[in-house]
Amino acid sequence: MIQSTQPLPPSRGIAEMLDTLVAHDGTGAHPHVRAGELSNGPQAMRNLADAVHFLCLLHGRHPGVIDSAARKGVDAASRAWMEQAADAFAEERAFLSKIAAAVGPVPSTQGQAECEAAVAAQRKALDMLAESDRHGCAVGAAIALTLDWRTIRVLLDISAERLDMTPQRSTLPDLRDTARLASTVADRPAIERAMMFGAQQLIAQHNGLWDLMAARAAARAHG
Repeated sequence: MIQSTQPLPPSRGIAEMLDTLVAHDGTGAHPHVRAGELSNGPQAMRNLADAVHFLCLLHGRHPGVIDSAARKGVDAASRAWMEQAADAFAEERAFLSKIAAAVGPVPSTQGQAECEAAVAAQRKALDMLAESDRHGCAVGAAIALTLDWRTIRVLLDISAERLDMTPQRSTLPDLRDTARLASTVADRPAIERAMMFGAQQLIAQHNGLWDLMAARAAARAHG
């Protein structure tokens, strides 16, 4: 049998896979965000206000994804990262709440009760994910949240600036520490798969939220 002498491509590490997932499927890749519906145009502020209120429904309560993940018997390798991330996300929740209070009521949109029920179901799905007993699942979701929140935070900063508020500095763990944590935790294939599952499900819920925001924006535009 003739064997190829071509070197095999190096396998991607968990940190690179998480980065790729967020880049390709996260908030920044969603058509509603990419089209500038939240940053440009006459309806941008209404769309931002809508997003802020629904982000509050999804991530504005304590305990959140990171808090629940931190309680799941965190090992020594991830404890410091989890504690920093939980403290930082508490500040993010407070910032989100300030913007929601300043931006005014939820823009009137047809099907409001159904939309709120849909996001409540998403919140329940995230709670189950963060409380999973499958080792690696919760930390994968927590990491994905901190990565995707970087884009969400840009949208929050835009909202704050338009409301004459000064955006506060985010203290979420930096990318190098997050990549190091991911590589340390994913020391077995089963844990790596669980981490990717948790991250994929978190990103899927965010995509569902932006799908909903896009549908609401379209309903207001044609209402």
